[in-house]
Amino acid sequence: MSTTDRETANRVEQLRQAINEHNYRYYVLDDPQVPDAEYDRLFRELQALEASHPELVTDDSPTRRVGANAETSFEEVIHRIPMLSLDNAFSDEELQDFDRRIRDRLKADDPIEYVCEPKLDGLAVSLHYEQGILTRAATRGDGYAGEDITANIRTIPSVPLKLRGSGFPDLVEVRGEVYMPKAGFERLNQTLANKGEKTFVNPRNAAAGSLRQKKPSVTARRPLEMCAYSVAVTEESVLPETHWDSLQQVSDWGFRINPEMRKATGVDECLAAYRELMDKRAELPYEIDGIVFKVNRLELQNALGFVSRAPRWAIAHKFPAQEELTVIEDVEFQVGRTGAVTPVARLKPVFVGGVTVSNATLHNMDEIHRLGVRIGDTVFIRRAGDVIPQVVKVVLEKRPDSAREVELPATCPVCDSDVIQIEGEAVARCSGGLFCPAQRKEAIRHYASRKALDIEGLGDKWIELLVDKGMVKTVADLYGLSKEDLTGLQRMGDKSASNLLAAIDKSRQPVLWRFIYALGIREVGEATAKALASHFGTLEAIAEADEEALQQVPDVGPIVAGHICSFFDQPHNQETIDALRTAGVQWQTETITAEPKPLLGETWVLTGALSGMTRDEAKERLEQLGAKVAGSVSKKTACVVAGEAAGSKLTKAESLGVKVLTEEAFVAFLESHSA
Repeated sequence: MSTTDRETANRVEQLRQAINEHNYRYYVLDDPQVPDAEYDRLFRELQALEASHPELVTDDSPTRRVGANAETSFEEVIHRIPMLSLDNAFSDEELQDFDRRIRDRLKADDPIEYVCEPKLDGLAVSLHYEQGILTRAATRGDGYAGEDITANIRTIPSVPLKLRGSGFPDLVEVRGEVYMPKAGFERLNQTLANKGEKTFVNPRNAAAGSLRQKKPSVTARRPLEMCAYSVAVTEESVLPETHWDSLQQVSDWGFRINPEMRKATGVDECLAAYRELMDKRAELPYEIDGIVFKVNRLELQNALGFVSRAPRWAIAHKFPAQEELTVIEDVEFQVGRTGAVTPVARLKPVFVGGVTVSNATLHNMDEIHRLGVRIGDTVFIRRAGDVIPQVVKVVLEKRPDSAREVELPATCPVCDSDVIQIEGEAVARCSGGLFCPAQRKEAIRHYASRKALDIEGLGDKWIELLVDKGMVKTVADLYGLSKEDLTGLQRMGDKSASNLLAAIDKSRQPVLWRFIYALGIREVGEATAKALASHFGTLEAIAEADEEALQQVPDVGPIVAGHICSFFDQPHNQETIDALRTAGVQWQTETITAEPKPLLGETWVLTGALSGMTRDEAKERLEQLGAKVAGSVSKKTACVVAGEAAGSKLTKAESLGVKVLTEEAFVAFLESHSA
């Protein structure tokens, strides 16, 4: 044997061992180590080598088998008619070659009619019905023998336990795909993650694992569906003349068939169906990885027959893979507009989901720890539709000795402020909110918002322009804008510029609580800002307070106290506050009163329209009296103020016996408690 022949023989043996190992991990362990696209490449390479070197073909080659060996923990079921797999087409040219071979074999000049079926990404099953009653269900297994999963299949609501109608044969075998819808898959993985249990890589893996549970009660809790794709009558032939009509018959018997199925005449219509379904792929509530094209007329199927492992009359035209295998070359951290510090995997570029991907989100450090990701790892990447690519699994067997742990940076990669992660929170954040360039637009938007400094006319569009043109880098820069600056902006007229400058100037003397709220300190809303201003009286006192002192303020717990201290500890934030002072922003000092507030500890609810004041004004008056203003009514509600057209909240208050004030009575109440 020559060196070249020996190398080829060695490669064939390597491929066989690899494919057998992948089959075992996928079908037996439910723990795939490569994406489908990688498996397909290995299988096609082996097919090509055996085709060019037929002397190397052996009976135990994976290409001579219909599939992988069945798991032995379930009772074996021998299929009366083998459940053959399908050949794959990965390009338009390969589908055109398939159509050409069909017409050549049939010596047909006219276009062939095909049925186009979405290729559901799940687990193939065989269901047997005797006298219309479900008696046995089995997995595909190796195509000749599968596993008895009757008890588990009975738990799936879309599987009929008894066929509908009449006229069906004494013995019927219906074949289909058990799959897990996308929404159910997300819920299941979230539930497993919350319990600290192993999650599934994808819906297909989840469906397979769910069907192979030892306890049917577990399967029953999994959101599985079943869609029929063929019928095999094994004792008497009552099938219609076409595959399409046989599926309509199956539908009449009570099975779900895929609503996206269609007929196509000729290969051009098949390709059009392929492109249309690929465009809809991301919108579908379930995963598909291609279209199966089947010759429609059953007599033509019989004439075409089979090869060793697949029917000649059907082929699966695969979509671009949504999962691929690649290497994490580095992990960098990005800062979002709210300060969230997010790890991003820098990948060895890989083609997945129709595009070349070089980055993938890792969400947060908790996700990195859950997946066990290290720099240098080989990982599964998943991209579905326009969804941001995600790392879904680490292949530990491929981890190099040089793999490095991923560490959260101590300081912001954009502004060098401290990165803070409060215990119990998944997201780490940059604490330089007023200064950080990554957070500029959000910080300015919040500062100018109605409940903060209320700079009328400074909307998102102008903030975008001012920041993008480098005219505003922090909120302090707003006070340095001139009329010439503003009128130089596109579509900003003289009057608009004057109005905006007047609104900015008006914001120079806010009450203290509004200024505190405008700073955008995490977890510090209106009520907390008011409580801080009332308790400390000055911004300097708040900035100098430690966490213990801050927790003396009502509604300020350890987490909020930590956020406040972190904010004022950052030099950049202090510098911005100093710049605001220099620009003439002077917040009004709160007057601390020792007198108890009459509504302290009470919860009030406002409903309906008030004619004499706005809802915010009414809320502010109540909070000044010590009340907490809530959005819903409960038994603990002290009073409901009902304006015009009050609805369900008024009805609930009356049913609970909660005190109700009309607007007139409310105004009188406020006047009686005014100084």
